[in-house]
Amino acid sequence: MRRLVLVTGAATWLTLHRLGRTYGATRHERLHALAGDVYVEDAQVVATHAVTLAAPPEEVWPWLVQVGWHRAGWYTARWVDKVLFPDNLPSAQSIVPELQHLEVGDFVPDGAFDTLCGFVVVDEIPQQHLVLRSTSHLPLSWRRRGIAGVDWTWAFVLTPVPGGTRLLFRWRAHTRPWWLTLGAHAFLLPADFVMSRSMLRGIARRVERMPQTQGRSSASCLGAPGAQGPAGAGLSTPAPTHPRS
Repeated sequence: MRRLVLVTGAATWLTLHRLGRTYGATRHERLHALAGDVYVEDAQVVATHAVTLAAPPEEVWPWLVQVGWHRAGWYTARWVDKVLFPDNLPSAQSIVPELQHLEVGDFVPDGAFDTLCGFVVVDEIPQQHLVLRSTSHLPLSWRRRGIAGVDWTWAFVLTPVPGGTRLLFRWRAHTRPWWLTLGAHAFLLPADFVMSRSMLRGIARRVERMPQTQGRSSASCLGAPGAQGPAGAGLSTPAPTHPRS
């Protein structure tokens, strides 16, 4: 029985680890260079996810530029919000006009303001890609004492496809020391399957719930393209912009 439990646990972890790196993305998408890759060239941890949305890029983009803590959230399911972001507000269910202006250099909070945790916008082409970078996703005391470090990017890339948009989400991270890198592989990647999958599905639900436009279908899926269906070293820390009311 003990051996069965160990084998089952190992198989479950391996499955979640793989899904945490690849869920929804094709092999070509995982190997293809994307906007934002250049910012963390020596990444030890990389994950690429994707979803096909039945809406053009111009209808997807407004949902991306309003993300963030006490902004529009990250569109994850409410139970995920409660587990991962218990102090955050529920993710927005509509486009928030006052959150539609986002520029390179802006700070996107990803935690309570006293933690100084968040992303800096490092690259942006409207309706094409949004790249966020952080060196602040560690406890503030660790950062101040230099115990550990993380440099990572989140890249959202929009590609028009017949009937809609292919949305790719890739994150790349360089971590130190070795035990933090080990922890990222052991825990963060399996957990990312839940978070990223929930976020992409949340975006899909919101985008496709909007009034349909000519030539737009109402289905989306996670899977193959065309399917229907930081405040920290090296980064500036502007004051949080466009807070969500």
